[in-house]
Amino acid sequence: MILVTGGAGFIGANFVLDWLAEIGEPVVNLDKLTYAGNRENLARLADDRRHCFVQGDIGDAALLDTLLATHRPRAIINFAAESHVDRSIRGPEAFIQTNIVGTFRLLDAVRDYWSGLEGTERGAFRFLHVSTDEVYGSLAPEAPAFTEQHRFEPNSPYSASKAASDHLVRAYHHTYGLPVLTTNCSNNYGPYQFPEKLIPLVITNALAGKPLPIYGDGQQVRDWLYVEDHCRAIRRVLEAGCPGETYNVGGWSERTNLDIVQQLCTLLDELRPRPDGRSYQEQLTFVADRPGHDRRYAIDATRIATELGWRPAETLASGLRKTVEWYLANPDWVAHVQSGAYRHWVREHYEASASGGGEGRY
Repeated sequence: MILVTGGAGFIGANFVLDWLAEIGEPVVNLDKLTYAGNRENLARLADDRRHCFVQGDIGDAALLDTLLATHRPRAIINFAAESHVDRSIRGPEAFIQTNIVGTFRLLDAVRDYWSGLEGTERGAFRFLHVSTDEVYGSLAPEAPAFTEQHRFEPNSPYSASKAASDHLVRAYHHTYGLPVLTTNCSNNYGPYQFPEKLIPLVITNALAGKPLPIYGDGQQVRDWLYVEDHCRAIRRVLEAGCPGETYNVGGWSERTNLDIVQQLCTLLDELRPRPDGRSYQEQLTFVADRPGHDRRYAIDATRIATELGWRPAETLASGLRKTVEWYLANPDWVAHVQSGAYRHWVREHYEASASGGGEGRY
């Protein structure tokens, strides 16, 4: 079996669902269930004996030791992270604790476990760490996209904490020989994404008749990756990646934030027209930019394509359509995640903020 951390969050839950559907190997799923971890993401696995869910923290060394000794996984995929830039600006300590201290404790527990393996079990074991393109910093408009050789230049508490975790993973390989793999992905979107992030925020706000907030001039550029394509990439890196190496995973789909919002409005105009017949684009609202907002991210995914044969299956157009259709078909999921902690965040960040908007890690 494999151990997945953070497997009730957006990307982690999609990975677990995809893994069990495509591979079928049992999964132990460790998630702390913070505001963005949602058991409803895994509802279809309620009676699936291949899925063992454990609520807990990657910073809990005793729990990690117990899980590793009990289940003896052949691989660990680490999704567990605080991942929202705006939250890191307002409260960076949680990001330090989870992304740095938590990753350290996970690595240390895994090193002890791996050291006790023998023969083929030891040789086949892998630790795959899922990270972000934000560790590389911001690109000028005409600069080449990030390759795996680009130096780290993180610009937010979130990206700095992820850069630190990437360095720890690398160090545990070079110092102890732990067979690690790292992936750095571009902006994910798709089903089960918490609606503080741009795409689900726009969809849910549009349907509720609320403003669609755009930071600054909306010309920040991001590379967009459909989450199921990302899951396939992780599976491929786990299967064939070279220990100690990093693989950038991108969608080859650079677009401005404004363009993304306009495309979503066009899809909603088609799939769920406003009662008054007018376009959702009338709800666009430009708000003050956030501090230190990176202007452009772009991933060069040549290495994973040439060495491992992976390329995204979805175009941006097809991925966005699938995403809008999923949110339209799952209003109960949306309603549930918009209660409690999410409402508190909206009050704190949107209503109490002079800017009035927030677009997550874009």
